[in-house]
Amino acid sequence: MNEQVNQLVQSAGLASRAGRWHDAERLWQQVRALAPQHPQALYSLGIHALQRGDTAGAQELLQAAHNAAPQDPMILLSIGVVERERGNVQGEWDAIQAALARDAYFLAGLLAKAAWLERQGQARAAAQAWRNALTVAPPPPHWPEALRPQLEHAQRKLEEYRDEFTAFLEHRIGGPREALAFGARGRWQEAASILVGRSKPYLSDCNQLCVPRLPAIPFFEREQFAWVPELESRTYDIVREMRQALRDEQAEFTPYIEYQPGDPVNQWRELNHSRRWSTYKLWSYSQPVDAHLARCPATRAALEAVDMADIADVCPNAMFSALAPHTHIPPHHGETNARLVAHLPLIVPEQCSYRVGFERREWKVGETLIFDDSIEHEARNDSDDLRVVLIFDVWNPALSLAERAMVDAMMKAHREFLAGAER
Repeated sequence: MNEQVNQLVQSAGLASRAGRWHDAERLWQQVRALAPQHPQALYSLGIHALQRGDTAGAQELLQAAHNAAPQDPMILLSIGVVERERGNVQGEWDAIQAALARDAYFLAGLLAKAAWLERQGQARAAAQAWRNALTVAPPPPHWPEALRPQLEHAQRKLEEYRDEFTAFLEHRIGGPREALAFGARGRWQEAASILVGRSKPYLSDCNQLCVPRLPAIPFFEREQFAWVPELESRTYDIVREMRQALRDEQAEFTPYIEYQPGDPVNQWRELNHSRRWSTYKLWSYSQPVDAHLARCPATRAALEAVDMADIADVCPNAMFSALAPHTHIPPHHGETNARLVAHLPLIVPEQCSYRVGFERREWKVGETLIFDDSIEHEARNDSDDLRVVLIFDVWNPALSLAERAMVDAMMKAHREFLAGAER
């Protein structure tokens, strides 16, 4: 008998997927005749009854299916649909809650809960439920087609909730935030964005050495660094040398991204070996590029007055970085949070911007930006003209002199270990 039941179940499923509903219902009835407590047959016959508008018959069949398979959340959710058709609001809610008690991550159940709350006028509670559903759902390209309309509705409702929450926060905290020192305001703008769910905290994520317990600060204030005024005062001379290099040594501006065949390029595919992002190197992985430095004596003198980071085979790095028109440097992370990266903007057309973590800044010629590049960051030149900045490395001011020595010692040990493994 089991073999006959299995064959009938398989045939009923094929008929349903082909849209032959009458054939499917007849086959499920045959299954039930042979196995009266077969949960799938009871469930399917209940759904057929519901589709015909026979809510009483559907309720009876689905309750029998639940008795036969009490842990199946889909059966309970379908009982909730019957209760909704019968106008039993509380009965529908009880069935949804019972389904989620069996599986708290049941996507269809979470969507049903959100829809129930929305129909009851509980918009904010519904938004939380929509958010929970989107959290457990797969990425949009992999959404189940049957649930896609509900998930798209969830996205819209969650955005409406975030807009409303953002406006409410701005009304309540806008005044106190403006009373803060200018440098502290960005922190609380980001806190509000995290609170409403528009962004997540940006943390330090180093490609090489991560120094734990350092604060992940996107942009540092220029006033923290004694060398900034002197450097900025030399902007004119640095711009002059940069322009001369652009004019006379264009070939020396080489692609910043140079992965070799077989290397995983990930987000760098479009810029790999591309002169759309090119650099004229002055120091490269702790080594001076003497020929370039000789042609840029004012720039060299300005950089030598800076407290540049010195880490074995990592830095200092210093370069003129040229970003071509309509070029985007995608989000990425740097090598270590022991050092910071500084930009002295030299040529900055309009429509250029820079993001580190949550915070966006615009380059201004002669005004240094200092940031932690271990935090996700990206750059854009959406203009029709070239953008050029002087980039160089400096120490994270949170490190003592002894800790700087530790950073250098750890990276030297790392290099020695790798070199020993290759011998």
